[in-house]
Amino acid sequence: MKKVKLQVPATVANLVCGFDILGMAIHQPYDEMEIKLLETPEIIIKHIDNFGLPEEPSKNVAGVVLLKIQEYLNLKNGFEVVINKKIKPGSGLGSSAASAAGAAVGANALLGNIFTEEELVYFAMFGEELASGVKHADNIAPCIFGGITLVKSSNPVDIIPLNSPELFVTAVHPQVEVKTSDSRQILKKNILLKDAIEQWGNIAGLVAGIQKNDISLIGRSLNDVIVEPIRSILIPKFNEIKEKSLELGALGGGISGSGPSIFMLSEKEEISQKIAEMMKCIYDEIDIESFVYVSKINPSGIKIIED
Repeated sequence: MKKVKLQVPATVANLVCGFDILGMAIHQPYDEMEIKLLETPEIIIKHIDNFGLPEEPSKNVAGVVLLKIQEYLNLKNGFEVVINKKIKPGSGLGSSAASAAGAAVGANALLGNIFTEEELVYFAMFGEELASGVKHADNIAPCIFGGITLVKSSNPVDIIPLNSPELFVTAVHPQVEVKTSDSRQILKKNILLKDAIEQWGNIAGLVAGIQKNDISLIGRSLNDVIVEPIRSILIPKFNEIKEKSLELGALGGGISGSGPSIFMLSEKEEISQKIAEMMKCIYDEIDIESFVYVSKINPSGIKIIED
């Protein structure tokens, strides 16, 4: 195999209470990537989008992943990557993770699928480190594994795939930028024990609800007392959107990753669509352009569409 084309999906990290350990893949939006195996050792990155991202391999999240794979294998071959990025950088929908995970999965396919999924997560985390300064896998894991994943550990990599309930995801991306590195800097360095205990209960309840397909328990567990109260101040109309989503019948939701995107989970597509309309109206009223996506949970993650 000399070339692969990939659809690399957006992801929702944290799932409200699971900071840096929970994430899920969705169907829309997704990046398109084409990766070629070269006979020569250079790494070539080309963007055909308009985001102005660096194309020097050591400064590009896909590039650093391929450099790490090349170094690990002492590989004499190189790669050419063409990226059409449709997940806007800084959206909170796993844009950097998509490039990093796509590079790892594409390279692995070209090399004969020599790596396990957890090994691919390990390589892709170097891209996240470049993007945010931290090796975190909550976006990368669902992108590679599909569905909902629990990152038990990132060092060593230990990923637990969870069930994917038949729920609908509504995500809105207001066109304001919140950088992951900036949103991490405002977090508290110390938390109260009572808050930690409440958060642990919510995380455990959410994982149990997902595994048991207990919709009520999922809804009761979608609560964050540590991160959301701080990060939400960076997102216009966050509290209003969350309150109205619950009134319309959402199970719950919150900030997608580090924001500014907001996601809500619903049992029925009809509810999800009503939430989407409400989200768009709220941002239209304050003249902030927004993009809204309604999707089921994506059970397969990255899709190779041509080889």
